[in-house]
Amino acid sequence: MIFECGPDGADRQVCEHLARRLRQDIEVVPIPLGGKPELLRGCGPAAANLLREECERIIIVWDLSPSWGEDPPCRKEDCEKIHASLSKFDVPMWQVDLVCIEQELEAWLLADGRALSTVLSRRTHPVRVRDVRNPDQESNPKARLRRIFNQRLRRPYSEQIHARKIVEALPDLNRIRRSPSFVRFAVKLTGREP
Repeated sequence: MIFECGPDGADRQVCEHLARRLRQDIEVVPIPLGGKPELLRGCGPAAANLLREECERIIIVWDLSPSWGEDPPCRKEDCEKIHASLSKFDVPMWQVDLVCIEQELEAWLLADGRALSTVLSRRTHPVRVRDVRNPDQESNPKARLRRIFNQRLRRPYSEQIHARKIVEALPDLNRIRRSPSFVRFAVKLTGREP
């Protein structure tokens, strides 16, 4: 898997955890490339290296937002840049799947209020957070998660720490399936809907 994040980034941590939950037999070789501009430029050589290491499939995962430029984010433009990078390094497209997370990874984390409630609750201070029923339609999921943490925990949301805790607290994948981008990730990983 090739990610738009740093070495210990939330996207990597969450996707690796979910991949193992969806397929216990999977071996994930993570390649974090930094921000979106680095991913769009560097996915070609990274994918070529993974194929040389005999990886069967490659999944490239990135957030639609932010665009990291002046224009609004555009999935089509992102995909064109990824295809150009892959073509430049002769990476066969049939071995690569693209998963654009709508809008950001935090949308997946907002889908199941039970997991958020578990992470935010203390023995003396239980917290109840509602599910976000249409997580991919949340315009700024990271900002919403930050607000929830500030209001409920009085501490800032840290994606390197809290994203993994939230995904590990998911009792099942039923509510996260409300996210079409998560379903796409699961289908690309397993060949079937979760």
